[in-house]
Amino acid sequence: MILLFATFASLMLSTVLILAGHGLSSTLIPLRADLAGFGNLQIGLISSSFYIGFVFGCLFGPYLILRAGHIRAFAALVSLMSAAALLHPIMIDPIAWALFRAITGLCFAGINLTVESWLNDRATNDNRGTVMSLYIICYLAATMSGQLMVTGFEITTFVPFAIASIFVSVAVVPVVLTHAAQPAPITLVRFRPVRLYQTSAVALIGCLLIGLANSSMWALAPLYAAQVGFSINEAAYFAAAIVLGGAVTQWPVGRLSDRVDRRFIILLLGLCAAIAAMLLFSLEGSSFWTTFCVFIVLGMASQPTYAIVAAHAFDYVEPEDYVETSSGVLMSNGIGSMIGPTIAAGLMFIIGPNGLFVWVALVEVALTLFVISRLFISPADEDLEKTDFEYGATSNMGAVLTPDPLDIEHPYVIPPEEFPAYEPVEGMASEEVGDLPNRNDDDDDQSIVDETQDNSRSQSD
Repeated sequence: MILLFATFASLMLSTVLILAGHGLSSTLIPLRADLAGFGNLQIGLISSSFYIGFVFGCLFGPYLILRAGHIRAFAALVSLMSAAALLHPIMIDPIAWALFRAITGLCFAGINLTVESWLNDRATNDNRGTVMSLYIICYLAATMSGQLMVTGFEITTFVPFAIASIFVSVAVVPVVLTHAAQPAPITLVRFRPVRLYQTSAVALIGCLLIGLANSSMWALAPLYAAQVGFSINEAAYFAAAIVLGGAVTQWPVGRLSDRVDRRFIILLLGLCAAIAAMLLFSLEGSSFWTTFCVFIVLGMASQPTYAIVAAHAFDYVEPEDYVETSSGVLMSNGIGSMIGPTIAAGLMFIIGPNGLFVWVALVEVALTLFVISRLFISPADEDLEKTDFEYGATSNMGAVLTPDPLDIEHPYVIPPEEFPAYEPVEGMASEEVGDLPNRNDDDDDQSIVDETQDNSRSQSD
C-alpha cells in the first residue's frame, strides 16, 4: 500500500508541474503574440494548432507508449514540450509558433495518456474514485495557478517562457526516479463517429459544438481582455475565471442531471452560456470586477457541459464500451477545438474583440437548438436506468481513467508483452521489464521482492 500511494504522489507531482507550465504558456502566448504584432487570424490559427496536435497525440500516443514504454515515452514527450516552450521567444514568427503549438498539443495529449493510464493501472476498486477526484482537483488547481503566474512576469522578456519550460522539464524527475513498475495494459480504441451518433447523437454533435466554443474561450479570452484595454494581469484573471467558474458547478450540476433527462441540463447550460456571452458582448468598457464576475458565470455555464454530455452517452452504452465512448466524445471535442479558435479570431478581426462572444453565443444557441430537436425526435425514456454522474469518468481530463479495471481480454486492451517496450529482456529484473499484470495487489509486490532476493542469494552462493 505504501508503494501504491508513493506512485500516486510522484505522478500527481509531475502532473501539477506540467499543468502549471502549460497554464502559464497557454495564457502567455496569445498576449505575447498580440504584442509582437500578429493579426487576430494568425493568433487564432496558432491557438487551433495546439488542438490539431492534441488530436494527433490522442491517435498516435498509445503507439508511442507501446513502442518505448511509459517512462521513456513520458521523458521524450516532456523534453519535446519543454523545448517547444523555449522556441517561441527565439523564433518570433506566426507559422513557427503554430508549429510549436502543434508540437505542444501532441506532447500534452501523450503525456496525459501516459499519466492517466499509469494512475488507472495503480488504482484499485476501493480507491479509484479518490484517485480520479484528486487528479482532477490537481488538474484544475495547477492550470489556474499557471494562468495566474503571468501576472508575475514582464511578458516581453524571455523569462516567462523559460519558467514555463522549467516547470515542464522538472516534471520528468518524479516519474523517471519512481521505483514502480510500468503499467501493464494500454487501450487502443477506434473513433467511430457513426456508431457514436447512433448511440447518442447529443454526445457526438454536443461535444463537437462544445469544443468549438470552449476552446475559443480558453485560447482567446486573454487576447480579448488585452484588446479592450485591460492590463496583462487582468487578462490572466479573466482566463482563470473561466476555469474557476467551471470547477464550482461541475459536481452539483452533474448530480442534478442524475434526477432528470440530462438533455434538459445541457439545454439550460447552453442557454445560460449564450446569455453570459451576450452580456460580455455588451459590457465593453465596464469595470474589471463586473467583467470578471460575468466571466465566472460564463465558466459556470459552459465548462460542465462536456461532462454532462459524456454522462448522457454512458447512459446508453454497456460498461465494456465505456473506453470507446469516452475516447469518442473526447475526439469529437478535439475536432471542434481545432476549428473554433480560428473562426472566433476571424470574427474578432471583422467585428472587433467582442466577436469572440458573438461566436460563443452562436455556438451555444446551436447547441440548445440541436438538443431541442433531439428531445422531439427521441423523447425522454422514463424507464432508463442511468449511471450515477461521476465527474472523474466523464471529464475531458482523465479520459483514460476508467471506473473499473481494464479487462485484458477486451478487444481494445492490448497486453504489453506483445510489444517491444514490454518484452522480457534476459538478465533484467522483472520489475524493470514491467511484466506485472496484477500490480494492484500488495502480495504481488512482495512476491517480486522475495523472488529478487532469492535470485541474489543463489548468485552469491
